[in-house]
Amino acid sequence: MKIIPLSEGTFTIDQTKRFIPFDTEKHVLSNRPSGSLLVEIQPFVVITEQDVILLDTGLGFNNKDGNLQIHQNLIDNDINPLDVTKVLLSHLHKDHAGGAGIENQLQHQYHVSFPNASYYVQKKELEYAIEKGAPSFVPAELEVFRNMEKLVLLDGDGDIEGSIRYALSGGHSPFHQVFWIEEAGETVFFGGDEAPQLHQMKSRFIAKYDHDGKRAMELRQKWWQEGKGWTFLFYHDIKTPYLKHS
Repeated sequence: MKIIPLSEGTFTIDQTKRFIPFDTEKHVLSNRPSGSLLVEIQPFVVITEQDVILLDTGLGFNNKDGNLQIHQNLIDNDINPLDVTKVLLSHLHKDHAGGAGIENQLQHQYHVSFPNASYYVQKKELEYAIEKGAPSFVPAELEVFRNMEKLVLLDGDGDIEGSIRYALSGGHSPFHQVFWIEEAGETVFFGGDEAPQLHQMKSRFIAKYDHDGKRAMELRQKWWQEGKGWTFLFYHDIKTPYLKHS
């Protein structure tokens, strides 16, 4: 399997739930509002023998040339966005699902960013996101899921075509899910916002921003203990995009 991080940059986020770009060479974290978190926004592509798999879709912003940033990141890595076959979404917070659709600014509508891909979402997560709305979710962006032809709504735990396992984990958000991609004796694990950074895997860290911080902490400890030999993908780590746990 080939793993490609698709970093959209480093940001700070505070209680307003706004993601503000942060340049580590120019900006000072202490100048941001108290309690601001410093995070990377980093979807991943995993290329297997059968699939081009996208794990979460980033913030969904356009670059200075007007192109969807996640499309540009794929193109920069010699991947045509039309070649993506599966989009696996851990949850639908705006920094993870913002790139699921592209906005037509004239019509104020969204269309699917990866039209040849099947999108895999927990059914209850989609229902929850639509009901909950702002600021963590963007209702306008979620409209793309209503008429998505290749949407696959998952219910609990299971597998996709025998090579991808998923589990309803429910730590960071009530219906958050995690994925294992398995091929030729290798396992790639994506824990979304329940395994977002390497340092959190190695400590009893409880985050105030999690739906169930104790559960998320316990899951991290469980996965780290079980996951020797797995390659962990860290969506929000500014230093370590992924690591094979030995």
